[in-house]
Amino acid sequence: MKVFIDSDILIWHLRGETRAKSLIKHLIEDKASDLYIGAIQRAEIVFFMRENEQTLTMDFLSLFKTHPVNQFIVDQAGRFFRKWHPSHGIDPNDAILAATVALYGGCIYTQNISHYPMPDIIVHRGWND
Repeated sequence: MKVFIDSDILIWHLRGETRAKSLIKHLIEDKASDLYIGAIQRAEIVFFMRENEQTLTMDFLSLFKTHPVNQFIVDQAGRFFRKWHPSHGIDPNDAILAATVALYGGCIYTQNISHYPMPDIIVHRGWND
């Protein structure tokens, strides 16, 4: 199954959060999981990394396939955003990841469960606080 990791978990992992590291390790070892990040989530990480973090960050991101964004994803994301932004405050990045999963299958791991209120999207909390 395609498993998409949201940027919050990626950031926690890069900051050394042991629960994020444990989750990623578990998913890598799970042969049924095909690890992905969305193009926008990759951009969130790459745009804000510092020069001295470049090697570590790029090595980490190489563990994931990056799913591209296309017109179908953007169009579906627009529908999700218009429907769910007023009540749940989702942002365009969340809408794009949800649309990717809606159109191409898989699930999302995030700590921000409320960012994905779409009933047909499978969302898992990375860990319990």
